[in-house]
Amino acid sequence: MWLLFVEAGIALFLLIFIVWWTMFAGRKPTHPPKREQRPPEKDKTDTHY
Repeated sequence: MWLLFVEAGIALFLLIFIVWWTMFAGRKPTHPPKREQRPPEKDKTDTHY
């Protein structure tokens, strides 16, 4: 009976390991992510409305 529990535990471990491996085994990005581009700020000295 204990052998069935050991086998079931190993099967569960393998299932969890395979799912974890496939989730995090993707290709890493080769370049850094793009920075957000902000619109240029208006000149503070401009008083013309």
